[in-house]
Amino acid sequence: MSGAAPAGDILTLDAGRAALVRFAARIAGGTEEAMRAGAHECMAEGTPTDWVEELLLQSYLFCGFPRTLNATREWRRISQRPAPARSPVSPDDLSRWRADGERTCAVVYGPFYAKLRHNIEALHPDLDEWMIAEGYGKILSRPGMPLRERELCIVAACVASGQERQLHSHLHGALNAGAAPALVRATLSVLEALVGPDDHRRALLLFERVLGKA
Repeated sequence: MSGAAPAGDILTLDAGRAALVRFAARIAGGTEEAMRAGAHECMAEGTPTDWVEELLLQSYLFCGFPRTLNATREWRRISQRPAPARSPVSPDDLSRWRADGERTCAVVYGPFYAKLRHNIEALHPDLDEWMIAEGYGKILSRPGMPLRERELCIVAACVASGQERQLHSHLHGALNAGAAPALVRATLSVLEALVGPDDHRRALLLFERVLGKA
């Protein structure tokens, strides 16, 4: 389960991680041609293929099925990697996903976790259940990629899609999942050419507010 923060600070993005977060941004806000370029970059820069597979799966939570299907199609074409075996499902999985989801969501939201659950349940109790069991449990607690890298990819997706409210939450989440502030800044930096200087500047300013420096 990837809910625990990985050990040791990484202060900048290596080429493989940079390709991964840019692919996340392209899935969220780019054309199919941009997604194709993202898949090529991940292959060229040696991004762990398991991480790319997990990015694609989690993208449906933040980008929807149409973009996820298009990006996965491009990844299959570029990587020539066949689809993995279907994940087995048992009658006990829902309770396990719910428990894993509560733990992972609590890591991401830290002291704001209880408030989040209250607010989402007030919107619709089914959304709260799906967020925990489906989102944070079934998807984001999968072991194929560390939670820190998952959160950096979510940050990239939120920047690219202009989701500032969710970006605020997941900038906190990246820190809570073990990303050093320098690593989050590095993530935002490699997105500038994709999202443009104005969106990049707004994301950086928001991160400074998250850190209490603005």
